[in-house]
Parts: sequence; structure tokens; C-alpha cells
Amino acid sequence: MTSPENLAQIGVVGLAVMGSNLARNFARNGHTVAVYNRSPEKTRDLIAEHGDEGTFLASETVEDFVASLERPRKAIIMVQAGAATDAVINQLADAMEDGDIIIDGGNALYSDTIRREREMAERNRHFVGAGISGGEEGALNGPSIMPGGPKESWETLGPLLESVAAVVDGTPCVTHIGPDGAGHFVKMVHNGIEYADMQVIGEAYQLLRYGAGMSPAEISEVFREWNSGDLDSYLIEITAEVLAQVDAETGKPLIDVIVDAAGQKGTGRWTVKAALDLGIPVTGIGEAVFARALSSSLEQRAAAQGVLPAGELATFESLGLDRDAFIEDVRRALYASKLVAYAQGFDEIRAGSAEHAWDVDPRDLATIWRGGCIIRAKFLNRIVEAYDADPQLPSLLLDAYFLDELRDLIDSWRRVIVAATQLGLPVPVFASSLSYYDSLRAERLPAAVIQGQRDYFGAHTYGRVDKPGAFHTLWSGDRSEIEV
Repeated sequence: MTSPENLAQIGVVGLAVMGSNLARNFARNGHTVAVYNRSPEKTRDLIAEHGDEGTFLASETVEDFVASLERPRKAIIMVQAGAATDAVINQLADAMEDGDIIIDGGNALYSDTIRREREMAERNRHFVGAGISGGEEGALNGPSIMPGGPKESWETLGPLLESVAAVVDGTPCVTHIGPDGAGHFVKMVHNGIEYADMQVIGEAYQLLRYGAGMSPAEISEVFREWNSGDLDSYLIEITAEVLAQVDAETGKPLIDVIVDAAGQKGTGRWTVKAALDLGIPVTGIGEAVFARALSSSLEQRAAAQGVLPAGELATFESLGLDRDAFIEDVRRALYASKLVAYAQGFDEIRAGSAEHAWDVDPRDLATIWRGGCIIRAKFLNRIVEAYDADPQLPSLLLDAYFLDELRDLIDSWRRVIVAATQLGLPVPVFASSLSYYDSLRAERLPAAVIQGQRDYFGAHTYGRVDKPGAFHTLWSGDRSEIEV
């Protein structure tokens, strides 16, 4: 039994790499950390390998783990999402007392978090769904953290989380997002933006490699240069490193020996499904998710290669393209498509917040995403400024700064997509993002045709531009119009 003067301020359940690194982060920052894993070997390994980094209290039962925590007890779960999370939550709740706090730091579906928060509230336990971004490195050295749950829990947890989060310009990359599932919803959309961001970087690589005929090493240098400007970001930085890597076994660029089938763990799909339910077009994120799915359809792709006709494709030379000018056009197209992905993500968060009465502040999100997380980027400072100038901004694309940027980007964006089409190179997110942009700025959309069709076959009615009300044309009769 742990003595009262030697209790842990925080506990971590689940000591795979993320959980282990997060526990070490707390310990390195001066907190006594209780640790528990279903397999005691992982707990012993953590203590043996990293026990000198701080004070750890190891337990081999849930009951001993809970007993080692000071009141109100605070335990972060870092286990696989789904049934395993529910099982650990219930084990902890059984051993805990009124007012104790259970934090799920995994990538849980936000609707599960809403349910769990409600169930724990009925047992007088506090439940916090906290999105944690930054991967293994972030968990150890400072992640971006997005906690939801009761405001009272934040008052207790806030100082602890602030002590281990990334810090940018003196501001910790953590804040209370909102009630129940708000934290995990925001983390979900963050991951959706991440999918789009990674895909547009991949599309830029594809254009430079197979359009301009550049080597991975050459493209790596281009990405390093881009990382010193508007595209300064973690993902651009690490892409340059990946492209520069040479495979020790074959001597080839590592990128050429990696199977071109992208995996996914579900948060991108969740983002798109939630957007569909909310009626929010996240076309760039959706295309990024579909691009991963298509990349993994290896049998179907193999069957199509050399069979599906390509038509009369151009070459880089036949299009008369200048390589340096093309590289700059691709950079601008990448930047524009990235802006659309963020704009769509913030639209979805705004809609989710309204639907669930979470009152999420988009400025806070841009602030805490500047460090620690996978999508951290220089231009997030501009997003903070955009929401400072207009907290009710209808779309991020309509901010004065980004409007000026888009005026500079749009012609390059169009040229790149035209060239990609002529070269037969797929750019699903580049292209869908431009279509979204053009749809936003269009005076008229073909939806009027769709409404006419719907009224014809289903009497679904339509509105008129010249007067209010709902109308129906008697298509199978005399084709006169009636007001419904």
C-alpha cells in the first residue's frame, strides 16, 4: 500500500509506445506517475529502461494502481479503441470513487466518448475524451492535447496537461475544447485534415517525379526549400527526410522499395462520415481517404495496368513546360489545396459544435495545433489571426490574408491540374479542392437542374429566385406551376 505522502499525481494505463512515452513525459516534468499494463512485463520493462527519468509507481492490478493515485484520482487510458477501452474504463470506475477522473487519450470515436461520459456521470465519475496528437515523439517531448469533458475536470487536469504539452510562443498546446465528445471530435477532424495534407504532398511528389522527371533526392531538396517558406510544416520536413533516404540493402531510394499502398486506422473515414451526417462538404479530405483506399486495391490496380486506355497523353517536353516554373506552380497548387483542406476541416468542426452545443472556439484549435501535432505548420499563425479578426468568419478562405494568397495561387493551381490531366497523372485532392473553390465562387451551380429533376420524378418541389415559397410543376399534366 502506498503511503499518503507518496501518491501519484497522474496515472497511465496501457504502456505500449504511446502510453509509455506519455508516462515518461509526465515523470520528466516532475510528476509522480502511476503506471499499469494488463501484461506486467511492459510495466517492468518501462521501469527497467526508464525508471531513472523520474518517479514511477508500478502496479500489477487495477486496484493497486487506483490506490496509488491521489484524490481526485486522474488516470489516462492509452489502449486500443473500442471494446478494450470500455473494459478498462469499467475496471477503473469500479475501483474509483466519486469525483475521480478517467481520461481516454486514444483515438476514440466521438460518439463513443459521448456515451461513456454519460455512463460515467451516472456513476459520479468524470470522463474526459482527450485527443492527443504528435505520435511517439510528441507523446514523449510535448504533444498537442485536445481534452473535452466536464469543465470541472479541466480545472483539475489543466495544469498537469499544460506541463507536458508542446509550447509555442510561451503558450501550451492544450486547452479545454468543450463538453463530452468535443475533444475527440476535434482530434478526429484534425486527423482528417492530416489525411488531406499528406495526400497533397504525395500528389506534389508524383507530379515532380513522373511529370518533371526528377529524382527523389532532387525532390527532397525542393521540399527542404519549400519548408523555409509558406509551406513550413512538420509534414513537409519529414517528407524531405523520407525522400532523401537510401535503402541500405538495394542502394535504391527508399521510396522506390516501399509498397505504394497506404494504410489507415479509421479517423479519416470517421471524419468523412461525420461530415456527411452534418451536410458539410469535406471534398479534399474525402478524396484523400478514397485515395488511400484505392492505393490499397492492389489486385484491381494490377488488373487495370496496361489494359485501361490512356488516350493521347502529352509529355513534359511536348507541353513546353519549364522545370523551375513547374516546380513553383506545384508549390502554389499544394499550398492552395492545403488551405482548402483546413477550411473544410474548420467548417466541419463549426457544424459539429453547433449540432452538439459544444461552443468550440476555432481560434483555440489553430493555437494548439501550432506545436506538437502532426499538422503543425507555420501558417497556423495566420489562421489564429484570421479568427482574431473575425470570430464568425464564414470560411477560412474568405479571410483577407488568405484571399490575397489565393489571388497569387489560383493561376498556378489551374495550370498544374491541366498539366496533370494531359500527363495522365492522378491529382484527386488538387483537382477536387479546385472544384470546391470554383463551386464556392460560382454565381450559379447546376443544382437548379437537379432540383428540376427531383421535382419531375418525385414532386420534391423547388424554390424560385424571384419570389419566396415552394413550387411544383405538374409535369405529367398541363405543366402549369403550383405553389405548395
